[in-house]
Amino acid sequence: MFQSFTEATSPDQGPPRLAALRRVLAQDGLDGFLVPRADRHQGEYVAGRDERLAWLTGFTGSAGFCAVRAEKAAIFSDGRYTVQVKSQVASDFTPVNWPETKLEDWLVEALPNGGAVGFDPWLHTSAEIERMEKALTPAQITLRPVSNKIDAIWDDQPPAPEAPAYAYPPEIAGKTSGEKREEIAGALRDAGQSAAVLTLPDSIAWLLNIRGGDLPHLPVTQAFAILHADARVSLFSDPEKFDDLGPDPSIDLAHWDAFTPALEALTGPVRVDPATAPHQVKLILDGAGVEIAKGDDPCILPKARKTEAEITATKAAHIRDGVAMARFLHWLDDTAPGGGLTEIDCARKLEAFREETGALRDISFDTISAAGAHAALPHYRVSEASNATLTSGEVYLVDSGGQYLDGTTDITRTIAIGEPSEEVKSAFTQVLRGMIAIHRLRFPKGLAGQHLDAFARAPLWAAGRDFDHGTGHGVGVFLSVHEGPQRLSRISKTVLEPGMILSNEPGYYREGHFGIRIENLIVVRTADPVEGGDDRPMLKFETITWAPIDRRLIDATALDPVETDWIDGYHAQVAAKIGPHLPPDTANWLKHATAPL
Repeated sequence: MFQSFTEATSPDQGPPRLAALRRVLAQDGLDGFLVPRADRHQGEYVAGRDERLAWLTGFTGSAGFCAVRAEKAAIFSDGRYTVQVKSQVASDFTPVNWPETKLEDWLVEALPNGGAVGFDPWLHTSAEIERMEKALTPAQITLRPVSNKIDAIWDDQPPAPEAPAYAYPPEIAGKTSGEKREEIAGALRDAGQSAAVLTLPDSIAWLLNIRGGDLPHLPVTQAFAILHADARVSLFSDPEKFDDLGPDPSIDLAHWDAFTPALEALTGPVRVDPATAPHQVKLILDGAGVEIAKGDDPCILPKARKTEAEITATKAAHIRDGVAMARFLHWLDDTAPGGGLTEIDCARKLEAFREETGALRDISFDTISAAGAHAALPHYRVSEASNATLTSGEVYLVDSGGQYLDGTTDITRTIAIGEPSEEVKSAFTQVLRGMIAIHRLRFPKGLAGQHLDAFARAPLWAAGRDFDHGTGHGVGVFLSVHEGPQRLSRISKTVLEPGMILSNEPGYYREGHFGIRIENLIVVRTADPVEGGDDRPMLKFETITWAPIDRRLIDATALDPVETDWIDGYHAQVAAKIGPHLPPDTANWLKHATAPL
């Protein structure tokens, strides 16, 4: 599971691959080509055969893309990867800060006389292509759908994944697949739509109550599906993956090759999500004269509203994971003072504790194990080359999670190694106060994440500080650890609803010195009325992550009494929920780690 990062391609391999790509473009009469990180499912994780961006450029971040011209090649990435991209790519690729610089603007500058830019329509969404076409048309630049040019030169491209699909227990899901299908089909009928095209593997996994192993850290099977208004499903994948599931008369299973003919045979209107479906779906339907009804993937919101069964299950997963975290934090406190402990040592030890639960299926994302200045990189990924030693007087940040059948976990803790500086304690306490503010919120129904995000930042703002990522993301149940559409961020307009699971993870990062982040998962719940108030329905957050927060980093004098009470109350619950499951020596350590401030 955990592996220290080894570059898929070293920087010196990029230039000859870039030259080969340019030869193909010249032969095909193209002035440029777009290389996204995305696969045709537009998810965060991609299989080895879809790592085209990493193969060409060497960049392995989870978000980015490359634009290739005859004279220029740009690698676009956001602020999380500014340092990483520079270390991974050759000088033939120019790093570009995105989204500060938009791809459309770069293309207009790179092609002053216009031209044809090729793109694989399976790897870009319609929303993306339509946005770019609007900006590029005045500059006489055309986007041309073509076969994938990276595949044409990648001789040893890995095969497609072949992991088998398996049934997900309806007692954990809280609903049968039939109930989910009928619910979504009813919404299609109400909208006058004949079908919906589903291209997100986690939507399909949720709808059919199945899971798989085609992608790292995300237990899904790669597939496309068409949900018809009568609740039938046409499923397209490698049929042999589904041999263990048995036949279902309401599901028609076919090979990938049957997807295009099935789209062409539909009678509209057909719902297609322009933000997630490949542009090729639109091209096929338009070519067949099938009416398209633009709309969100109909599974996304129902999937985000967890059932009580899912919430109960994921709480059990978090208790189990909390036990592993407590054992790890105890081990770290005992081991780090001796010196010599590395980031990789810590990541492997934490996974070992999770494996000892006997329930771990996978880690939920690549563990961020970051010592000292590395902690200032929010998405740092340790490698053999970067592997740092934990040093006294610094902090160590670990952001990690597990995939269990009954839940997905994600937790971050920042730990003092030796005596922390006053600057670190001050920043840590400001981050902690912002986290507590979110935990304690009561808010009216109808608000979105953008309305709440500032509560987590206010203590940092008061000190002239901030952080450059959202406060929280949605989390699935044995599905994606980064699940939409719910978020706590300045740009999230999705209304928060009961049952949604989110992370609460404010941070602070001083580049080159230290980084701080504290993260718990929370569930949106209906708030009980308060005496003399609540003239409108209110919501609150329920905590489901249980692990001690390092008291050595807290400046208790900077907390108000309510914040102090919250910390002490949280730690009392950690001790009560986790303590009984720990070995005696760790249980004794936990008593001290959760003692009142």
